[in-house]
Amino acid sequence: MRPSQQKVRLGDLSVGFVHSLASALQERHIDPQPLLIAYGLDQARLAEPQARLSIPRYMRLGHAAMQLTGEPGLGLDMGRLRKAGHLGLVGVTAAQAPTVREAARTLIRFEPLYASNYRGTSSLHEDAGGAWLRFYSISPYNGYNRFVVDTVLASWVTQLAAIAARPPSPSAVHIEFDRPPYGSRYESFFGVPVAFGAEHNQLRLDQASLALRNPEHCPGTWRQLRELCEAELDRRTRTRSLRERVAQLLGPMLKGQEPDLNEVAARLQLPPWTLRRKLEEEGTTYRAIINDTRRDLAMAYIRETESAFGEIAWLLGFSSAEAFQRAFKRWCGQTPGEYRRAQRRAG
Repeated sequence: MRPSQQKVRLGDLSVGFVHSLASALQERHIDPQPLLIAYGLDQARLAEPQARLSIPRYMRLGHAAMQLTGEPGLGLDMGRLRKAGHLGLVGVTAAQAPTVREAARTLIRFEPLYASNYRGTSSLHEDAGGAWLRFYSISPYNGYNRFVVDTVLASWVTQLAAIAARPPSPSAVHIEFDRPPYGSRYESFFGVPVAFGAEHNQLRLDQASLALRNPEHCPGTWRQLRELCEAELDRRTRTRSLRERVAQLLGPMLKGQEPDLNEVAARLQLPPWTLRRKLEEEGTTYRAIINDTRRDLAMAYIRETESAFGEIAWLLGFSSAEAFQRAFKRWCGQTPGEYRRAQRRAG
């Protein structure tokens, strides 16, 4: 097993996300500072440029805030209170977009600059009638991560509404988890019936909403900000090895199955034999990357979430919980249960 300082994370996001959580507490006349400081988020930390917070830690923080307020729908308030600056450069850039459509494209394209999920990314699906803005969330769902979906979908509506003289309204909202006890709050916020138990977390904007123009748009400023986002995105991605690119692709593809090399090669736009050769030149193989990716994700899920081992086995593409247990003991010399208990004692 590799040294603990090389732990793989399930994902992280900008500490700017914490500001809307603090605002939601302040709305309820609760001082957020004791909670934030307990999570290592003092003013100095929040002021660090490009500082990040792990997704599991953010989920624990959000859960603690919901317990403090007694409001399980707090994520909707956090989304309503999201400001452009909370997403850093990307948020400011989206606020200068000429239209709602370009603002949505900006939020999705440059998501890696303010949030990263090892298992998947947000996406924009445009068609003749409009577009779906789709958010990928870590599942299975529980009291620790439902609020993340609430926050993101609500914040998209808030941020896109802020740039248009006439706020756009979604024509449909879909959410993967079942309707929670606070379900009526969704209809009040989004203004449309929400479909729960859906295939994706997403909201729909029609062409009229996407075409709404931004009265604050300044073409030169918009172009400069876009160039800065493109340069930062390029800086973050150009140094990755082929092994890292394959591992990044495998994360979202493992759920319920083990992807084969041909599928990964197609996504990289490489012939399978070229992918094999280039990986050999880097001193590795496709099988080794799958094993390493599964091991790293397994350790992260066990360490950072409360997911059951059967759920983790499915998320990592194992045929059964027993197969996962055997593989984990081979990798780490411990059963998943022993590893989780050891991590809790250590931490």
